[in-house]
Amino acid sequence: MKKIQVITLFPEMFDGVLNASMLWKAQEQKAVEFRMVNLRDFGLGPRKRVDDTPYGGGDGMLLMPEPLFAAVKDAKTYDPTAKVVIMTPRGQRWKQSLAQEWSDSETGYIFICGRYEGYDERILTVVDEQVSVGDYVLTGGELPAMTIIDSIVRLIPGVLGGENSAAIESFSDGETLEFPQYTKPADFKGMKVPEVLLSGNHAQIAKWRENNSAKVEK
Repeated sequence: MKKIQVITLFPEMFDGVLNASMLWKAQEQKAVEFRMVNLRDFGLGPRKRVDDTPYGGGDGMLLMPEPLFAAVKDAKTYDPTAKVVIMTPRGQRWKQSLAQEWSDSETGYIFICGRYEGYDERILTVVDEQVSVGDYVLTGGELPAMTIIDSIVRLIPGVLGGENSAAIESFSDGETLEFPQYTKPADFKGMKVPEVLLSGNHAQIAKWRENNSAKVEK
């Protein structure tokens, strides 16, 4: 069973995502186990403070090192060999091949979700992987963590259901996007399904799909 933990100030954001659709199915199948670590539980003082102003000045607040280190220590107690992951624009770009690699690995993962203007740089001393989901700014690391978790868990054998479901998807070969697909009715408001898909000729269908798969821009 793959263990995935998330360190976040907003664990409630994950309730609907992790407990629906394929992620819920994966838990039911005992293929994955999710655990939320509330960073506020490790905050300092009576107000459970987790952030402070940056040295050198500047706008915003940074997540402090003490609560983050304590939260990682707690997560490591639950899964000592887990890799610690943080979302950052400096990280490697997330892609399908990484999702497959992380899904295949028996290693568990601990995702740190940043907030405010970022985090104290010293947290990187306990981080194993830095990942970016794109060149844009979000208010926190929760949505990127959800994206990465979904892309990993759905590739665990048996979660999608169809034996070849993952293999024929967009980006699965690193070069092409998924071909256009159609279902009933064959004629909807004058828009007809390509005849070749109705022919039953699997060789021609395979050729059509190959010809109509867009190439990934490098």
